[in-house]
Amino acid sequence: MKMEAIYKELEAWLQILVLQQRAFAIYRLPWSDDCYLVLQESGSVECLHRVSDLGGRDGFVMAPFSLSSAHPAIIIRPDIMARGWVEIASVMHSSVLSSVAVAQNKETTHSNMRNEDAEHESYQAAFERFIKPLKEGYFEKLVLSRTMQHELQSGFSLLNTFLRACKKYPRMMVYLCHSEVTGTWMGSTPEILLSGEGHAWHTVALAGTMPIQDDVVPTKWSVKNREEQEVVAAYIRNVLQRFGTELTEEGPYTSRAGQLVHLKTDFHFLISNPADLGNLLEELHPTPAVCGLPKQRAFDFILQEEGYDRGYYSGFVGRLNPMGRTDIYVNLRCMEIFSDFVRLYAGGGILSQSVVTSEWVETEEKIKTMLCVVNQ
Repeated sequence: MKMEAIYKELEAWLQILVLQQRAFAIYRLPWSDDCYLVLQESGSVECLHRVSDLGGRDGFVMAPFSLSSAHPAIIIRPDIMARGWVEIASVMHSSVLSSVAVAQNKETTHSNMRNEDAEHESYQAAFERFIKPLKEGYFEKLVLSRTMQHELQSGFSLLNTFLRACKKYPRMMVYLCHSEVTGTWMGSTPEILLSGEGHAWHTVALAGTMPIQDDVVPTKWSVKNREEQEVVAAYIRNVLQRFGTELTEEGPYTSRAGQLVHLKTDFHFLISNPADLGNLLEELHPTPAVCGLPKQRAFDFILQEEGYDRGYYSGFVGRLNPMGRTDIYVNLRCMEIFSDFVRLYAGGGILSQSVVTSEWVETEEKIKTMLCVVNQ
């Protein structure tokens, strides 16, 4: 069967799985041509209310910024797994045909039209709430995020959008995930939260952002960007010194992610007991790259003052496998997909010297990561 026919069949299966409220994830890791499917055959996904409870779990995980009854961490049980589009199409064909219960999409009240002036005003007001305690020295860093709603054109395709993201962002982890609890999400994220297997593990500090102009990668970083990156790196370094051994660092260096570049530091370390992964994830999440410092104080402040519910944006997604390879990424450059619109998310680190105009522009550039693959 030609690939065009396989893709057409896959698009139909994906739509049916979403209608059936079946839990599944398709993902592709950076610098790989292979896509993977994790599909739960039946039943509801397992919901967890503490990150530490992920220790020893097996499946595809999706966790929110703030765990709650409305937004728990979920585990998609790996009842069916496949690698490569031909195999994915084959197992999905068998699974969908054997399933008979079809549900209807939930109705969602929303406004499709974007009001950029209102978005900008809301962001400016939130920025003022965030910058005041930073200037007073109450926080070292805060992360301010926002959303943008975009109406979908007729003929929108989950699969084609996913394929465009894979092609456009070879350096990123690209995923499509659906469950009855989380809804449908898709993202192209550059930030590893935790990856490895056995005793050898890897995480990164990723902070500081600049756009790429005319395909020229900038390398001169401002003091604000360097300070932001070091705040994140210092926190991660401290956590890993408590959980791991033989810690090594590489960076910071300039790393490209689509049409943006970031400052990045790689951390490699050993864990004597892989059962501690749940506790390590709880310490790492949310990192200062999506939250701030001091961590708990910043986390509480964001929940109270940001002005909206982040949901699964700035949480984490990926394959958790205690007996094999684990690859978990921070859920950045992502969107929540509804029947006729998408909600895109983006944020940026705020320091005492931050300027609202440049921070707004940074979120606009980050939103374009997924918006440009939707619009094609």
